[in-house]
Amino acid sequence: MTKDKQTHRSRFHKAKDDAQFAQQATSTPQTASEAYKLAFQDTDFLLREDLRPVRFQLELLKPELLLDEAKIESTLVIYGSARIPEPDQADGLEAAATDDASRNIARRLKAKARYYDEARKLARLASQVPVDANGDRNFVVCSGGGPSIMEAANRGAADEGRESIGLNIVLPHEQAPNRYVTPSLSFQFHYFALRKMHFLLRARAVAVFPGGFGTFDEMFELLTLIQTGKIKPIPIVLFGKQFWNRVVDFEALVEEGVISARDLKLFTFVEHAEEAWDVIQSFYANADHH
Repeated sequence: MTKDKQTHRSRFHKAKDDAQFAQQATSTPQTASEAYKLAFQDTDFLLREDLRPVRFQLELLKPELLLDEAKIESTLVIYGSARIPEPDQADGLEAAATDDASRNIARRLKAKARYYDEARKLARLASQVPVDANGDRNFVVCSGGGPSIMEAANRGAADEGRESIGLNIVLPHEQAPNRYVTPSLSFQFHYFALRKMHFLLRARAVAVFPGGFGTFDEMFELLTLIQTGKIKPIPIVLFGKQFWNRVVDFEALVEEGVISARDLKLFTFVEHAEEAWDVIQSFYANADHH
């Protein structure tokens, strides 16, 4: 911005200043009316159905600006279940079971508790990537901000003393961000679509751990975007080959002709954090050589 433009803009009060001036207005029937509120301070107005496009724009813009200001160039996104227990708490699930069905579920969740540790380890590895010469940060850990696998991701970054992102979503039942998310990088979304967009805008790699509907939604949208050429390929690692092949018959999709055999190369099965990090590093090492 030129000096002339800076001088010109400085003649006007900032919106923040005018908002404070408006609160000091003399009370009259006119100033007490909802119509008199500044539009950007009128919550009821902003929540009208007609304002949905504006809310979309705000929800896209706010995290984008704050992540830019934090000099976050790229992220490692970690998806996964909100129900897989931390290993120390896994035994409690089985003890609390009251029937055979719940005991079987508890045993399966307990068997997957090791993925909490793997997510934490992967986040630690990514968080060791140094800041670049411009002060920008790459492979910053980004999770959905919730419990379980998401907590493990943010926790791994905290283990290294590094910041991490949490993209939380407003749900009918209470859901608070896990305590390991960096407060200044903890965002709350109303729209799932905008949240999913922010997961991928800076993603340089994605790790997908066992999960349910939410994990499937995020993973298959990413695979579709790459398959259709809407975004360039990035490394995608799926933790737990046995789990994924049990719940999704990828080979059957090929045999049925609804995806191509080459689509199975969009992702790589892994079991351990070090293996996943090697896949990610190799992807970019090979890309640099082409």
